[in-house]
Parts: sequence; C-alpha cells; structure tokens
Amino acid sequence: MSYSVPARATCVELEEKRSRFITYIEPVSSRQAAMDFLAGLRLQYPDASHHCWAYVIGNPDSPTALACSDDGEPSGSAGKPMLQILQYREVGDVMAVVVRYFGGTKLGVGGLVRAYGAAVQLAIEQTTLELQVPTLNLKVVCDYASEANVRHVVQEVEGVIIDCQYSEHVTLLCSVPERAAEALSGSIGNLTQGQAQITVF
Repeated sequence: MSYSVPARATCVELEEKRSRFITYIEPVSSRQAAMDFLAGLRLQYPDASHHCWAYVIGNPDSPTALACSDDGEPSGSAGKPMLQILQYREVGDVMAVVVRYFGGTKLGVGGLVRAYGAAVQLAIEQTTLELQVPTLNLKVVCDYASEANVRHVVQEVEGVIIDCQYSEHVTLLCSVPERAAEALSGSIGNLTQGQAQITVF
C-alpha cells in the first residue's frame, strides 16, 4: 500500500506562554537516520531546555519502527502526543523534533501535551507530502527476442529498468510497484511462453 511521506524538511515555530517550540519535520528511512538528525539538532541548539522527538519508519499502518522521547519533560507529555499526530495524519518515513526553550511559565502536563501536539500538527500542515509507493526489485532473464516486449510491460506498470546485462540471455533488473509485481510476472510468463526466469533480488 502507498503512504504519505515528507517531500522535504520543514521547520516552524510556535510560542506558548513565552516558551518557544521549534519544530522540525525531516524525511528519514531508518532509525539511524532519525538519530543522526536529532544529534545534529542537539549541536545546533545546545542551550535548549528539551529536544523531544518521535519517528515513524515505513508504512504508518504497519511501521517497521516507531519510537518517541519526552527528553526530560514529564512522562507522556511530549513524545507521545507528537507520535500520535504523526500516526493520526498517517505519515511514514518521518522524524519530528520539537526544540523547546522554556519561557519561565510552567505549562503543566495538560498544557505540554497540547503544545507539543499543536507544534507537530502545525509543522505537518506546512509540510509538502508525497506518495511513497512500495517497490520490489525483480531480475528477469529472457531471450533477445522477448526483450522489447518485457521492457514494454515493465513500463506499463510504471516500473523502471535499473540495469541491463547481455550475455547468452538478456538480464533486466527492474524496480516495479509491489502491487503490480504478481500481474507483471504473469504477463512476462505469457509473453515468453514461460521461458523467462523471474526472481526477486
């Protein structure tokens, strides 16, 4: 299934009772990328009161990883509401970081939950989202006579030929939408009378 991901990084700022909430939305594809981004913000804002964060890796309906942190704020008052907004908006492959500068007035747990949630909500609203279509990499080995037809059916399902190798046979390395892989395999089998070899790599 396709899902929404940030097209590019976004930064917005929200002020609540003189506390500054600087929110970053960053496209990430792994936990390591998310942690590297957080480390960069800690260096950029070393004097901030808190660097709270949440990430969702993969499809938000069935993520490969998700986590959040209150970074010293009262338990459940920052990371959890941030993560809930990302999940509610159904955004995947995303890291949200809220850098807070304390303004001198305590907001209370309820106030913090609202402020951190609102900060991420505002940032997501200002983020350009694009559709991420899960893909499969297929290796198709066929004879020379079938190459043009195989290329044609790959293009028909909006697939891409990554590489092509010529030897005794033609080997095409393709990236195709996951949802179309089964139908594509059937089409190639029909075109080549079952002679083509199709494997996932």
